[in-house]
Amino acid sequence: MIARVFPTRTTATPDDEYAFVGFPPKHLPPGIEKVFISVLFTWHLREIEALREAWAYIAPVVVGGPAYGSSADDFTPGLFVRNGYTITSRGCPNNCWFCAVPSREGHIQELPIRRGWNVLDSNLLACSGTHLEKVFSMLSEQDRRPEFTGGLEAKRLTPEIAKELRRLKTKQAFFAYDTQDDLEPLQIAGEMMLRAGFTRASHALRCYVLCGWENDSEEKAEKRMIEAMDAGFTPMAMVLMDEKTGKKKPGWSKFQKRWARPAIIHAKTNS
Repeated sequence: MIARVFPTRTTATPDDEYAFVGFPPKHLPPGIEKVFISVLFTWHLREIEALREAWAYIAPVVVGGPAYGSSADDFTPGLFVRNGYTITSRGCPNNCWFCAVPSREGHIQELPIRRGWNVLDSNLLACSGTHLEKVFSMLSEQDRRPEFTGGLEAKRLTPEIAKELRRLKTKQAFFAYDTQDDLEPLQIAGEMMLRAGFTRASHALRCYVLCGWENDSEEKAEKRMIEAMDAGFTPMAMVLMDEKTGKKKPGWSKFQKRWARPAIIHAKTNS
């Protein structure tokens, strides 16, 4: 058996008995023959040597993961992400200054489609129409409503895709408002999604709003949150973190908490 080890837990971390977070526990399940340490964030790289040494007493260790630019060609649901989560493509054709995906994963690469209901692709809509049709077909066969938490690029949305997302009874679809030139495409995407049958009240339309970079301020960031809401989306603050330390600039953590949960956001803006 392979033990999968993660430096920290996220919502996508597997939860079976052979998935571990951090150092080896006192009691381990039997039959561990290999240990794979999967590193998601670059700021965890400094911790890996200690983890490697600790787990080496259990079985031979291999280190990889997104922080190392590891390929997802052989992606298996449930192995390094929780069952129900799926990745159908890697890479992105854009070259945003704040994003490491293109440099690590290259241009868009379509992968074999594995079953799941939560799509984690970095830029699903950059895939071919044929690939999208296959993904939507797979999602229609799941027993849970689909979620697109990896993010959908507003510029690539079409009325046909919006209708398909609605037909699938999408639980939530995340878009992104990263820089000022994203606003107009986001507004157009919001109109498409609302015309397709989505409603503001459902909070199914979500939007990652980037904030916390050099010269950004809470006032400016809050303005972007309101603009996303005006476009039909419930915003979620995504604060830039230092790639070496994983830390945010002072003050931004509290701001992020205020703009992370839909119930809090709408209660505050409706009061």
